[in-house]
Amino acid sequence: MTTSPAPTTQQDPERTAARRPAATGAAGDEVFRVETRGIEPIPDEERHGRARDVFWLWFGSNLTFTYVINGALAVTFGLSFWQATALVVVGGLTFFVISAAGLSGVRTGTATLVVSRAPFGVRGNLPAGLLNWIVSIGYTIVNTVVGAQALEAFFADLGWRGTAPRALALLLTLVLTFTIATWGHATVQYAERVLAYVLAAGFGVLLVLLLPRADLAAHTHGAGPGVAGWSMALVVMFAGPFSYMPMPADYTRYLPRTTRLRALTWSGALGGFVSSVALGVAGVAAATRTDMTDAVAGTEKLLPGWFQTLFLLLVLLGSVTNSILTLYSSSLNLQVLGIPWSRARALVISIVVTALGSLGAMFLVDFTDSLLSFLSLLIIVFAPWSGVFLADMLMRRCRYDAAGLHEGRGGTYWYRGGYHPAGMAAQLGGLVFAALTCDSELWTGPLVAPLGGADLTVFSAVVAALLYVVLARGIGAAPEPAPVGERSDRTQRE
Repeated sequence: MTTSPAPTTQQDPERTAARRPAATGAAGDEVFRVETRGIEPIPDEERHGRARDVFWLWFGSNLTFTYVINGALAVTFGLSFWQATALVVVGGLTFFVISAAGLSGVRTGTATLVVSRAPFGVRGNLPAGLLNWIVSIGYTIVNTVVGAQALEAFFADLGWRGTAPRALALLLTLVLTFTIATWGHATVQYAERVLAYVLAAGFGVLLVLLLPRADLAAHTHGAGPGVAGWSMALVVMFAGPFSYMPMPADYTRYLPRTTRLRALTWSGALGGFVSSVALGVAGVAAATRTDMTDAVAGTEKLLPGWFQTLFLLLVLLGSVTNSILTLYSSSLNLQVLGIPWSRARALVISIVVTALGSLGAMFLVDFTDSLLSFLSLLIIVFAPWSGVFLADMLMRRCRYDAAGLHEGRGGTYWYRGGYHPAGMAAQLGGLVFAALTCDSELWTGPLVAPLGGADLTVFSAVVAALLYVVLARGIGAAPEPAPVGERSDRTQRE
């Protein structure tokens, strides 16, 4: 992948962009004002910000208790402290890929699920768009419930128990999340940065309290995790980053075209890596000392009394930072699916579904466990989808016909009836591989047992990517890369 063309001046493009004021008015991207831009391309005169801004976005949004749970799960699968820590680090490295994918937003000025029309076609892109919206809402519900339960526990520490505090905890969590997401891009980035300061300090103390208590010899003298344990732990570590793949461009589409790939990649990757690894290691340490079936309660037992209330507030704020990211992207997602509303109005649909789902999760038994099982199964779809998207981006060197991404019949990415044959076939091939090798509570593939219990779902991304490269080159279905900001010569192609 190549970086964008160098600017003609001798100035640092990031410093130049920093001095350029953000656009004002209804179409501006300003903090605490409702953003009116949606998936339409962001004009150059409204582009602003620097690559380093992406650090705070990924750093803050990943300071969530989910990674503590992930680290703990690796230990329950039979891995030792050092083995589980190694996998936590490997999982964190995937943020380099997620962050680099944000260059597509810089180049096109639009959302990831609009850019993915290039490898799949306008119509072929719709199934993944629908599933991604479901996944976004599902994870928002899970995070909302975790945050609300932490706030409910806080109320319980104050002596207030029952249905009323539970309902109030859920209401406060929903209002906080919905308000920030409705304001839009600038407010989301601002909130992630401010909350990151608080959460980094709090979770830093958590890490200091848990690490010295870790049992470094746990599981080192047993039979070992085996192939099944290693593969399940790998799936858990990759599931989080894979869930972000359909959204990195959503948060880079306002950056100037002069933003450099290296700066963008390192900024976002370091943000996601540091927060996810630190909390993952905290989860590993906790799981070597106590039962983490209920991760919040298990972690709380290991903490001194003076920190337990603060810990619950950290869980709440961490759930909010992650929820506002996924909820905001869900509004763009609905526009991709054809909802003819503004981003803020489309968000109402996501808000209503999230509220109803959260009510069910808080007041219905085992709802949350069922939802998590369903979401884990969707990696069968999104692992191969990610492989095709990344392979296409590399083949094009992240250069697209930006205007053509928003056209329908007869446009650059209409292909054959709205479907890109190479992309659809590669997605199907990766999906079949994932289904055959998936081991989840809702589905176990027929090859899992012959493979010794191994779950190879994540490798379906590699299978799909290789298939796409072969098919796209073989049948010539992928258009030539278009110069940045310019339309391809459609007349010559026709």
